Amino acid sequence: MPLIKNKYGKGRVRVMRIHRDGDRHEVSQLSVKAMIEGDFGCAFTDADNSTSTSTDTIKNIVNVTARENTGLSTEEFCQVLAQRYLDLYPQVTGVSVTAHETKWSRLSIDGTPHPHSFVLDSNGKPFVEVSGNRDGFAMSSGLDSLTFMKSTQSGWENYFTDKYSTIQPTNDRMCATSMVASWKWSGKPASYAAANATILETLLKVFSTNYSPSVQNSLFHMGEAALAAVPEISEISMACPNIHYILMNLSAFGLDNNNDVFLPTDEPHGQIECTVGR
Repeated sequence: MPLIKNKYGKGRVRVMRIHRDGDRHEVSQLSVKAMIEGDFGCAFTDADNSTSTSTDTIKNIVNVTARENTGLSTEEFCQVLAQRYLDLYPQVTGVSVTAHETKWSRLSIDGTPHPHSFVLDSNGKPFVEVSGNRDGFAMSSGLDSLTFMKSTQSGWENYFTDKYSTIQPTNDRMCATSMVASWKWSGKPASYAAANATILETLLKVFSTNYSPSVQNSLFHMGEAALAAVPEISEISMACPNIHYILMNLSAFGLDNNNDVFLPTDEPHGQIECTVGR
């Protein structure tokens, strides 16, 4: 029975980079997964480890590369790290690096941004994925668990129904989600951080300022706007599990409820996904 495919590496390599520019510091906290594939089959089939470096070494390379590249954006750091495995090991034919970022926001003291104090920003976890081989790399950036909502200007009407349908149509409901979004880079922007910020700002602006006849329609227009705003991305994918807010029936207490009081629940949830490309 042949070995069809194999790869190995190190996951959850946690590293914090601090880039010092005089008194002002920038911080980047990552959890990295680095995987390599290539001429390692003999370790699986013949107990021959002669071509295999240890996963501890793979972890050490993450830390060394981080120390030598404190000022790079996450995207650039992942590319440099992936290339390093290819440069070090001729037996490696392919590599994939995934980095999830813990976001820290700069504190302001008396209205002035502090040079080296930060507060944890827990809404949305940026990530980068780099994969490729000696012929080149492909890279995506994105956000995981970005939670946002609006309390009106959302509806769900004129949908297909059958004998199992129970939900009632509405043109005024809350709309909330915890979105996972990723975008593929086809070119290098002047600044990855600035481009990512533009994409996020554009997605949230379209969501916030337009009536939503459905989550499906909103996602399409959000993707359209992001592609128009950042020409260096070729497509954007979004997955949005609904966070439902169910209107509570208060009639037993002699009270009406004109979209005032809701029961929050995220199980079960609607799952809406789409990819918008050029």
